[in-house]
Amino acid sequence: MPTPSVARYHPVARALHWVLGLAILGLFAVGLYMTDLPFSPQRLKLYNWHKWAGMVILGLSVLRLLWRWAKRPPALPEAIEAAMPAWQRQAHRLTHLGLYALFFVVPLVGWAYSSAAGFSIVLFGQLPLPDFVPVNPDLAEAIKPWHELSAFALVGLALLHVLGALKHAVIDRDGLLRRML
Repeated sequence: MPTPSVARYHPVARALHWVLGLAILGLFAVGLYMTDLPFSPQRLKLYNWHKWAGMVILGLSVLRLLWRWAKRPPALPEAIEAAMPAWQRQAHRLTHLGLYALFFVVPLVGWAYSSAAGFSIVLFGQLPLPDFVPVNPDLAEAIKPWHELSAFALVGLALLHVLGALKHAVIDRDGLLRRML
């Protein structure tokens, strides 16, 4: 099928998409790595870096959501949407909704865990952020698995998103991926 002309996302939306995508994957990898380290200055440094990087991602996610509200993304081209089965259109919508929700859930749950555990977040090692919840070791233990589970869910949805984009690029060859490149 010939590739139709597709409306592209705004350059700011594209930049936020790629920066957040790479940052989230990088932070996930660091999170996996640091949890297996023995207690050391290196582990403490990585935990602190992980926390402030999570807050930067949270801030960029707020910016991305505000940008999306202010500058609506282009609609799926009619020919592409018509060629997609209903379940794929639904998967497209639910994956994006889930990604946006988890952009906020993962860092907020991490912030709550850190606060409940009694370890404040110091942004860039300079700016202490207020505790999100009071110090409570029992609450920290209850929250901890939710940060990990939500992070895995975020990466899982991101992988599904990438696979969908690759399907459009390699199998459908419909030009949809050009919207974000």
